[in-house]
Amino acid sequence: MPHLLAASQITVTLGKTLSKPSDSILVILALALLTLAPSLLIMLTGFVRVVIVLGLTRQALGLQTTPPNQVLVGVALFVSLFLMAPTLSIMNHVALQPYLHGHLDFSQAFGRAEVPLKHWMLPQTGSQELGLTTKAAHVTAANPMHVSLSALIPAFLLTQLKDAFIIGVVIFVPFLIIDLVVASTLMALGIVMLPPTLVSLPFKLLLFVLVDGWVLVVQSLITSFK
Repeated sequence: MPHLLAASQITVTLGKTLSKPSDSILVILALALLTLAPSLLIMLTGFVRVVIVLGLTRQALGLQTTPPNQVLVGVALFVSLFLMAPTLSIMNHVALQPYLHGHLDFSQAFGRAEVPLKHWMLPQTGSQELGLTTKAAHVTAANPMHVSLSALIPAFLLTQLKDAFIIGVVIFVPFLIIDLVVASTLMALGIVMLPPTLVSLPFKLLLFVLVDGWVLVVQSLITSFK
Protein backbone atom coordinates (compact mmCIF):
# COMPACT_ATOMS: atom_id res chain seq x y z
CA MET A 1 0.00 0.00 0.00
CA PRO A 2 2.80 2.54 0.77
CA HIS A 3 4.41 1.66 -2.56
CA LEU A 4 1.10 2.37 -4.30
CA LEU A 5 0.82 5.77 -2.60
CA ALA A 6 4.39 6.63 -3.50
CA ALA A 7 3.77 5.69 -7.12
CA SER A 8 0.61 7.80 -7.27
CA GLN A 9 2.29 11.06 -6.20
CA ILE A 10 1.85 13.87 -8.72
CA THR A 11 4.52 16.44 -9.39
CA VAL A 12 3.44 19.81 -10.81
CA THR A 13 6.10 21.85 -12.58
CA LEU A 14 5.32 25.55 -12.90
CA GLY A 15 8.48 26.42 -14.76
CA LYS A 16 9.11 30.15 -14.64
CA THR A 17 5.50 31.24 -14.36
CA LEU A 18 6.12 32.53 -10.82
CA SER A 19 9.44 34.18 -11.58
CA LYS A 20 7.83 37.48 -12.52
CA PRO A 21 5.41 39.51 -10.39
CA SER A 22 1.83 39.10 -11.53
CA ASP A 23 -0.13 41.90 -13.14
CA SER A 24 -2.32 42.28 -10.05
CA ILE A 25 0.75 42.77 -7.83
CA LEU A 26 2.13 45.35 -10.24
CA VAL A 27 -1.19 47.22 -10.23
CA ILE A 28 -1.24 47.21 -6.42
CA LEU A 29 2.35 48.47 -6.28
CA ALA A 30 1.58 51.18 -8.85
CA LEU A 31 -1.45 52.37 -6.88
CA ALA A 32 0.54 52.35 -3.65
CA LEU A 33 3.32 54.32 -5.32
CA LEU A 34 0.86 56.91 -6.63
CA THR A 35 -0.63 57.24 -3.14
CA LEU A 36 2.76 57.66 -1.48
CA ALA A 37 4.29 59.75 -4.27
CA PRO A 38 3.70 63.16 -2.59
CA SER A 39 5.23 61.95 0.68
CA LEU A 40 8.15 60.29 -1.08
CA LEU A 41 8.74 63.46 -3.09
CA ILE A 42 8.95 65.51 0.09
CA MET A 43 11.00 63.05 2.16
CA LEU A 44 13.49 61.63 -0.32
CA THR A 45 14.32 64.52 -2.66
CA GLY A 46 15.48 68.12 -2.39
CA PHE A 47 11.91 69.38 -2.74
CA VAL A 48 11.78 70.76 0.81
CA ARG A 49 14.85 72.93 0.37
CA VAL A 50 13.82 74.18 -3.06
CA VAL A 51 10.23 75.09 -2.24
CA ILE A 52 11.17 76.85 1.02
CA VAL A 53 13.86 78.94 -0.68
CA LEU A 54 11.49 79.92 -3.48
CA GLY A 55 8.84 80.89 -0.92
CA LEU A 56 11.32 82.97 1.09
CA THR A 57 12.44 84.69 -2.11
CA ARG A 58 8.86 85.70 -2.83
CA GLN A 59 8.50 87.06 0.69
CA ALA A 60 11.80 88.94 0.44
CA LEU A 61 10.49 90.68 -2.66
CA GLY A 62 7.43 91.75 -0.70
CA LEU A 63 5.04 89.79 -2.92
CA GLN A 64 2.36 87.74 -1.23
CA THR A 65 0.73 85.81 -4.07
CA THR A 66 3.03 86.40 -7.05
CA PRO A 67 4.22 83.98 -8.28
CA PRO A 68 1.31 81.78 -7.19
CA ASN A 69 1.89 78.77 -4.99
CA GLN A 70 1.19 76.42 -7.90
CA VAL A 71 4.04 77.99 -9.87
CA LEU A 72 6.51 77.72 -6.99
CA VAL A 73 5.54 74.11 -6.31
CA GLY A 74 5.82 73.30 -10.02
CA VAL A 75 9.30 74.82 -10.25
CA ALA A 76 10.37 73.01 -7.07
CA LEU A 77 9.00 69.73 -8.43
CA PHE A 78 10.89 69.86 -11.71
CA VAL A 79 14.11 71.09 -10.10
CA SER A 80 13.89 68.20 -7.61
CA LEU A 81 13.30 65.68 -10.41
CA PHE A 82 16.21 67.16 -12.36
CA LEU A 83 18.49 66.71 -9.35
CA MET A 84 17.26 63.17 -8.71
CA ALA A 85 17.35 62.00 -12.34
CA PRO A 86 20.75 60.22 -12.17
CA THR A 87 19.82 58.49 -8.90
CA LEU A 88 16.42 57.43 -10.21
CA SER A 89 18.06 56.06 -13.35
CA ILE A 90 20.43 53.93 -11.28
CA MET A 91 17.59 52.68 -9.06
CA ASN A 92 15.60 51.74 -12.13
CA HIS A 93 18.58 49.87 -13.62
CA VAL A 94 19.73 47.94 -10.55
CA ALA A 95 16.42 47.33 -8.76
CA LEU A 96 13.18 48.03 -10.64
CA GLN A 97 13.95 46.40 -13.98
CA PRO A 98 15.45 43.22 -12.43
CA TYR A 99 12.37 42.97 -10.20
CA LEU A 100 9.96 43.38 -13.11
CA HIS A 101 11.83 40.74 -15.10
CA GLY A 102 11.74 38.29 -12.19
CA HIS A 103 15.45 38.30 -11.42
CA LEU A 104 14.92 39.68 -7.89
CA ASP A 105 12.21 39.40 -5.28
CA PHE A 106 10.77 42.49 -3.60
CA SER A 107 13.09 42.48 -0.58
CA GLN A 108 16.18 42.11 -2.77
CA ALA A 109 15.00 44.89 -5.10
CA PHE A 110 14.31 47.16 -2.14
CA GLY A 111 17.77 46.48 -0.71
CA ARG A 112 19.40 47.32 -4.03
CA ALA A 113 17.32 50.49 -4.45
CA GLU A 114 18.43 51.73 -1.02
CA VAL A 115 22.09 51.90 -2.02
CA PRO A 116 21.98 54.67 -4.69
CA LEU A 117 19.34 56.52 -2.67
CA LYS A 118 21.59 56.57 0.40
CA HIS A 119 24.54 57.60 -1.76
CA TRP A 120 22.53 60.68 -2.73
CA MET A 121 20.98 61.46 0.67
CA LEU A 122 24.03 61.05 2.91
CA PRO A 123 26.07 63.95 1.39
CA GLN A 124 23.01 66.17 1.88
CA THR A 125 22.64 65.11 5.54
CA GLY A 126 24.53 66.82 8.34
CA SER A 127 26.49 64.71 10.77
CA GLN A 128 24.85 66.44 13.75
CA GLU A 129 21.34 65.70 12.48
CA LEU A 130 22.27 62.11 11.62
CA GLY A 131 23.81 61.63 15.06
CA LEU A 132 20.62 62.95 16.67
CA THR A 133 18.31 60.56 14.84
CA THR A 134 20.56 57.51 15.26
CA LYS A 135 20.91 58.25 18.97
CA ALA A 136 17.14 58.67 19.34
CA ALA A 137 16.62 55.36 17.52
CA HIS A 138 19.29 53.68 19.68
CA VAL A 139 21.20 52.69 16.55
CA THR A 140 24.97 52.63 16.18
CA ALA A 141 26.59 52.19 12.77
CA ALA A 142 30.25 52.65 12.01
CA ASN A 143 29.46 53.11 8.33
CA PRO A 144 26.73 55.67 7.51
CA MET A 145 25.63 53.45 4.62
CA HIS A 146 24.47 50.92 7.23
CA VAL A 147 22.06 53.43 8.80
CA SER A 148 18.45 52.52 8.14
CA LEU A 149 16.19 54.80 6.14
CA SER A 150 13.99 55.30 9.20
CA ALA A 151 16.89 57.13 10.87
CA LEU A 152 18.33 58.71 7.73
CA ILE A 153 15.16 60.35 6.40
CA PRO A 154 14.44 62.54 9.50
CA ALA A 155 18.08 63.66 9.59
CA PHE A 156 17.93 64.43 5.88
CA LEU A 157 14.78 66.54 6.31
CA LEU A 158 16.23 68.46 9.26
CA THR A 159 19.31 69.26 7.19
CA GLN A 160 17.14 70.40 4.29
CA LEU A 161 15.27 72.78 6.57
CA LYS A 162 18.49 74.21 7.99
CA ASP A 163 20.09 74.72 4.57
CA ALA A 164 16.90 76.26 3.17
CA PHE A 165 16.79 78.91 5.90
CA ILE A 166 20.50 79.66 5.50
CA ILE A 167 20.00 80.32 1.80
CA GLY A 168 16.86 82.30 2.61
CA VAL A 169 18.77 84.61 4.96
CA VAL A 170 21.37 85.28 2.27
CA ILE A 171 18.59 86.17 -0.18
CA PHE A 172 16.82 88.41 2.34
CA VAL A 173 19.85 90.60 3.11
CA PRO A 174 20.00 92.75 -0.08
CA PHE A 175 16.25 93.31 -0.06
CA LEU A 176 16.37 94.22 3.61
CA ILE A 177 19.04 96.81 2.83
CA ILE A 178 16.80 98.34 0.17
CA ASP A 179 13.92 98.52 2.65
CA LEU A 180 16.13 100.24 5.25
CA VAL A 181 17.45 102.76 2.73
CA VAL A 182 13.97 103.60 1.48
CA ALA A 183 12.58 103.87 5.02
CA SER A 184 15.45 106.13 6.12
CA THR A 185 15.03 108.33 3.04
CA LEU A 186 11.30 108.73 3.58
CA MET A 187 11.88 109.51 7.24
CA ALA A 188 14.49 112.13 6.36
CA LEU A 189 12.09 113.74 3.88
CA GLY A 190 9.33 113.76 6.45
CA ILE A 191 7.11 111.48 4.41
CA VAL A 192 5.52 109.34 7.10
CA MET A 193 2.13 108.67 5.55
CA LEU A 194 3.51 106.58 2.67
CA PRO A 195 4.38 102.95 3.58
CA PRO A 196 8.09 102.30 2.93
CA THR A 197 7.36 98.82 1.61
CA LEU A 198 5.17 100.29 -1.12
CA VAL A 199 8.00 102.55 -2.28
CA SER A 200 10.72 99.92 -2.02
CA LEU A 201 8.79 97.27 -3.96
CA PRO A 202 9.53 98.69 -7.44
CA PHE A 203 13.23 99.06 -6.59
CA LYS A 204 13.42 95.46 -5.35
CA LEU A 205 11.65 94.17 -8.43
CA LEU A 206 13.95 96.22 -10.67
CA LEU A 207 17.05 94.87 -8.92
CA PHE A 208 15.73 91.32 -9.10
CA VAL A 209 15.02 91.60 -12.82
CA LEU A 210 18.37 93.22 -13.63
CA VAL A 211 20.37 90.45 -11.95
CA ASP A 212 18.09 87.73 -13.41
CA GLY A 213 17.11 86.75 -9.89
CA TRP A 214 15.14 83.56 -10.50
CA VAL A 215 17.98 82.06 -12.51
CA LEU A 216 20.46 82.96 -9.76
CA VAL A 217 18.23 81.46 -7.07
CA VAL A 218 17.70 78.20 -8.96
CA GLN A 219 21.39 78.02 -9.84
CA SER A 220 22.32 78.50 -6.19
CA LEU A 221 19.89 75.78 -5.20
CA ILE A 222 21.29 73.30 -7.72
CA THR A 223 24.88 73.97 -6.70
CA SER A 224 23.97 73.71 -3.00
CA PHE A 225 23.35 69.98 -3.45
CA LYS A 226 26.57 67.99 -3.22
